[in-house]
Amino acid sequence: MSKQAPGVPSLDSGIECCSPLVAEPLSGSQAGELARVFKAMGDPVRLRLLSLIASHAGGEACVCDLTDVFDLSGPTISHHLKVLREAGLIAGERRGTWVYYRVLPDVLGQLADVLAPTSVRRRSTKAKATQ
Repeated sequence: MSKQAPGVPSLDSGIECCSPLVAEPLSGSQAGELARVFKAMGDPVRLRLLSLIASHAGGEACVCDLTDVFDLSGPTISHHLKVLREAGLIAGERRGTWVYYRVLPDVLGQLADVLAPTSVRRRSTKAKATQ
């Protein structure tokens, strides 16, 4: 279950409608939303956390699996996970005393679509339609 902070807009609200950057200019609100998400990914620790979660067996990782990887305190890791969660990149679910995180693949796909040249986006859309 996602525990997104109240009042934090989800990525789905503005980016899904965005054309690739090469197709048309972003609106001010679209640029602001994208910048917020890219800023969350712009920290090396958060980018590594995102990668560790995404590549973990089963597509989700317990916070207990993430803390030993870094030479950082538990509260610092928790802060970075909170930033990723509030940006809409990951979701967390409490199971007993641990929280398990998973990457939200639709959000990553939306980011990729915005950055992809129009021809690449069309090819990937066609490929998905034939699968």
